[in-house]
Amino acid sequence: MNPGPDQVSSDPRATPKRAPVLACENLERRLGTGAAAVHAVRGVSMDVYPKTSYAILGPSGCGKSTLLSALGLLDHPDGGVVRVDGVEVPVRDERKRARIRLERIGFVFQFHFLLAEFSALENVMLPMLRLGKLSRGKMTDRAAFLLERVGLGEKLERRAHRLSGGEQQRVAIARALANEPAVVLADEPTGNLDLVNAEAVGALLIELAREPGRAVVIVTHNDDLAKRCDLRLTMRDGKFV
Repeated sequence: MNPGPDQVSSDPRATPKRAPVLACENLERRLGTGAAAVHAVRGVSMDVYPKTSYAILGPSGCGKSTLLSALGLLDHPDGGVVRVDGVEVPVRDERKRARIRLERIGFVFQFHFLLAEFSALENVMLPMLRLGKLSRGKMTDRAAFLLERVGLGEKLERRAHRLSGGEQQRVAIARALANEPAVVLADEPTGNLDLVNAEAVGALLIELAREPGRAVVIVTHNDDLAKRCDLRLTMRDGKFV
């Protein structure tokens, strides 16, 4: 099963001519060992197409976050393959995996993981510094542009610990966009936010998926956010149903 926009005939953007920016095939992941082992992901296949937003739904413990970690190259599958831009990602070449993550995948988590004593601008610049493709001046300009885009243009120099929860999550989204990724993976991005901030963050993520060449995959329990995505995929016991 390869859920993708080509399967949704009512979606005007659905076209078989586009190639997925991220895909997995027969993905398997087991957590733990012995009698305590859990078969968290069971033969999952998925194609992620640009200009499309995906919501992955399901009860706690069904494998949603484990799948997202494997898709984002943060974890190693026990079987199957992950492809980025049509190219299979090596399972054990950590340097290559890290490079692909930096260049092609952005992450937004339930907890923002900002550096508390760094400014909003400095937090957004961190992925660009790691990638090392831009001059310091261009990094600063891009970070400022991204923060302006998420509505924080007046708080560039504000330390992360002095931002509200909603503002911190918006900085995290700006950081995820720092290296112009092809896909943004978000794991419960509104889970710690109140209704107003959850709505703002959700709207921003959906907006990102409208951009050419970019897809957004969201693991969420937020039904309102899921309903706004182009495709909703439900997991049970480690697989799509």
